[in-house]
Amino acid sequence: MPVVLIIAGSGPTDMNGNTIAAGGMTNNSLKMLAEELAQNGIASLRYDKRGIGTSAGININETELRFEHYVSDAQAWIDFLQHYKEWSSTTIIGHSEGSLIGMIAASKHQAVTNFVSIAGVGRPAYKVIEEQLAQQPQEIRQQVAMYNNTLRLGITISEVPAYLEALYRKSVQPYLISWFKYDPQNEINKLQIPTLIVQGDTDIQVKPLDAELLTKGALQPQQVLIPEMNHVLKRCASLNQQEQLLTYSNPTLPLHPSLVPTITNFIKIHCK
Repeated sequence: MPVVLIIAGSGPTDMNGNTIAAGGMTNNSLKMLAEELAQNGIASLRYDKRGIGTSAGININETELRFEHYVSDAQAWIDFLQHYKEWSSTTIIGHSEGSLIGMIAASKHQAVTNFVSIAGVGRPAYKVIEEQLAQQPQEIRQQVAMYNNTLRLGITISEVPAYLEALYRKSVQPYLISWFKYDPQNEINKLQIPTLIVQGDTDIQVKPLDAELLTKGALQPQQVLIPEMNHVLKRCASLNQQEQLLTYSNPTLPLHPSLVPTITNFIKIHCK
């Protein structure tokens, strides 16, 4: 049967798609995805990222963490899957930041036969940060752009004002340097395999524009825009933040009904 490796998104997100930090939110989106794929004859493997949940003991000091650690972890799980010979194909499914991690890992591993991006960002991280701060005063926007340009050159910043400490604290700057150098359009262009790009049109974290950018970069793309699917893969017709957040913390709300059939059809068409 086909097998998929499911890679979770950014921050303290566990293998089930839940935020497990203080005041975390449980939606079980990736757990539901794995279960519904199984019902369609597709096996899956998902894992807690290093430092999260059951992988908390594999954490390293923030000053030593690099984006490449997440990529090498994904590659190690691909290697693990290759110990079993019954797979007819191996697909990586990356959600949100897991999309970038997954496409880089897939480009480095010949065993991967297909790639699926769900709510994957199509722009470099520094551009996303600047867009997220677009409503801040001009002085702050200029300062953020200057810091990002400095980090992109591989240079750390010695002093950061208190109001930007959370974003640019000294211990996290090496990670930002390692992260900023990746452009998702360039990375997805390295894939010589069928690629499915899925995006919800009521996602308040990642825009349909990102899916379009990834599609332009991919060599063998199929893009699907799912109406009323949000970032946690649930149906939500509203873009109102409060209504959206209700779906982020509702583990009984099912996945958007179009998601799994879209992924299942893609995998089975491209299954060896």
